[in-house]
Amino acid sequence: MQITTLIIDDEPLARQRIRNLLTDRSQIQILDECRTGSEAISKIKEYTPDLIFLDIQMKDMTGFDVLEKLKVSKKTLIVFVTAYDEFALKAFDYLAFDYLLKPFKDERFYKTVDHIIDHHTQGSHKAFNERLDRLLTMIKTPQEYTEREFSNKLPIRTGNKVHFVATSDIYYITASSYYAEIHTEHKKYVLRASLTKLIQKLDPNTFVRIHRSTIINIMYMSELIHSSFGELDVKMKDQQLFRVSKTYKKEFLNKIGM
Repeated sequence: MQITTLIIDDEPLARQRIRNLLTDRSQIQILDECRTGSEAISKIKEYTPDLIFLDIQMKDMTGFDVLEKLKVSKKTLIVFVTAYDEFALKAFDYLAFDYLLKPFKDERFYKTVDHIIDHHTQGSHKAFNERLDRLLTMIKTPQEYTEREFSNKLPIRTGNKVHFVATSDIYYITASSYYAEIHTEHKKYVLRASLTKLIQKLDPNTFVRIHRSTIINIMYMSELIHSSFGELDVKMKDQQLFRVSKTYKKEFLNKIGM
């Protein structure tokens, strides 16, 4: 039995990746792709698919807005796809079948799809209960559940493009209101994310938080400057100077072997 699906994401590369991955699962039939929330609402009404892969943050509305406006049938399985794991609890409220955190591995995607195929094959309460158990586990231990390794690239949206910035090129990251400013040698990128979330994605052997508003890549440190008042500053390769706060000083010094 074929499982019909819609792929809903405002990023063309993200839609294409899901489409490519699904070619290895003949049980899944792709009906269409949607670039916006409003297009998604129209297509879901038209097709009433068995399954939707739904991006949470789109240009015109969120994935949650789509579901609230649409009142999706209980038989439609929802797999949320997003770069922000703070949406996990709300995804659980909607009884999503699963939750894919970008950038996810192929193996992680296939695990979700195979669970969906099993769910349709079994058609039992057991599959439903296992789904709830997986979601609860994901919420309690999201890093372990998503089987993420430390990212070597950060996807950053700028206008209608997504830049994949190599973490090895990042000099430092600073907080600016609700955003993080990611600095490389020649360019600054802005990402809507907290430093607390970002530090979890970065290799702790390279990146260290030295202040509530600053993460640095120790590979690009140039000097440490001690003041007569016991303060400590870090000078980076580009001559930028950052204060090491008392809260993070011990961890920072341990990290660099001092």
